[in-house]
Amino acid sequence: MELMDKTINSYFDVWLGPRDPRVKGWLLLENYTPTFIFSVLYLLIVWLGPKYMRNKQPFSCRGILVIYNLGLTLLSLYMFYELVTGVLEGGYNFFCQDTHSGGEADMKIIRVLWWYYFSKLIEFMDTFFFILRKNNHQITVLHVYHHATMLNIWWFVMNWVPCGHSYFGATLNSFIHVLMYSYYGLSAVPAMRPYLWWKKYITQGQLIQFVLTIFQTSCGVVWPCAFPQGWLYFQIFYMISLIILFTNFYIQTYNKKASSRRKEYQNGSAAIANGYTNSFSSLENNVKQRKQRKD
Repeated sequence: MELMDKTINSYFDVWLGPRDPRVKGWLLLENYTPTFIFSVLYLLIVWLGPKYMRNKQPFSCRGILVIYNLGLTLLSLYMFYELVTGVLEGGYNFFCQDTHSGGEADMKIIRVLWWYYFSKLIEFMDTFFFILRKNNHQITVLHVYHHATMLNIWWFVMNWVPCGHSYFGATLNSFIHVLMYSYYGLSAVPAMRPYLWWKKYITQGQLIQFVLTIFQTSCGVVWPCAFPQGWLYFQIFYMISLIILFTNFYIQTYNKKASSRRKEYQNGSAAIANGYTNSFSSLENNVKQRKQRKD
């Protein structure tokens, strides 16, 4: 294992240049192998988990879901606050910020961004809960792609560009996760579900986040500083891929549902006009709603 780690590290050093010495020896950052193994295990569970659960009853997970989502909400709030204050303390330049001119604020950003990297490992649990609850329809290509790539991308970010211009996307994402995980935590409580109306706007916020990140990253390309340009181009490409996938998700989830509801309403109106009642349909919808709310 040690020989493999040295070989991999030497390839990365040749390909990407010397690592940032400020993170040397930090948990999970010394070698890529643990991050890679965690990612492979995640993909194996995504593949085998639904097969294992096929003939089993779904788990409720209600209590642990509340605790899990509350914990990630608080962690995201902490990261958002620390990143904003760190950026202000370091006098970061919005248009382009290198990785060595922020003084002590750079170290503050690095420490917070390590937690951001580590949170991507914790967030693998999102998928595992879907599997345990047999909500397999939520394990989409977008979901798996996003979770599997983020941990790996941020391992590289933390080793080569752990502060400076890297802060922006993580700051926005931490804010979005405060909204998202608080929503999921509340939705785990059945009594709260009728009052949760902002799921659609979370997806809109994610799309706005990606667009803003592309804009801010592009500023570093147009008005360059000492921040490595290759990382900026990679981030723009990755954000574009997320915009495409999230836009497709938004259309499939919300636009098609709205179209389906309009058709149901029109069909119901036609039935009344022909002298029929909609009582059976209403009963069927009520049964469906109860089933959907069952954990």
